[in-house]
Amino acid sequence: MKGIVCGVCGFVSLDGIPEVCPVCGAPKEKFSEIEDAYKMPDFKAQTGESEKKHIPALKVSANCNVEGCVCVTAKMGEIEHPMLPEHHITHVYFYLDKKYIGLSQLTPALKPAATIHIKTAKGKVSVIENCNVHGNWYNEIEI
Repeated sequence: MKGIVCGVCGFVSLDGIPEVCPVCGAPKEKFSEIEDAYKMPDFKAQTGESEKKHIPALKVSANCNVEGCVCVTAKMGEIEHPMLPEHHITHVYFYLDKKYIGLSQLTPALKPAATIHIKTAKGKVSVIENCNVHGNWYNEIEI
């Protein structure tokens, strides 16, 4: 899928070119449109093992330990993604209604999952996760 990507840190903007990168602070001149910035889930063709290890599986929970929030958990893949030094998930970007709201950085010592606590109970949460071997993968869920 075509997307706007920061040439410094790799952040993918879903809401146009920002004045500065919300992750690394790079100016808007460092952003460019990339033809294959991330892979969208193609549920008709989602039978391959690669897709099942990469497309974020999203779960919404209103019964969180933090009062007044909705939790969105992104688990990397229907089949758990490996977390090896040579092949792992590096980070997970969270967006609410296409606006960036948070980042979780992962290392091989962690499980391939991340949770974000959101104040609102309405909107569409999008997630882009990065595999250091296979690139960025996208999914979304309505809350």
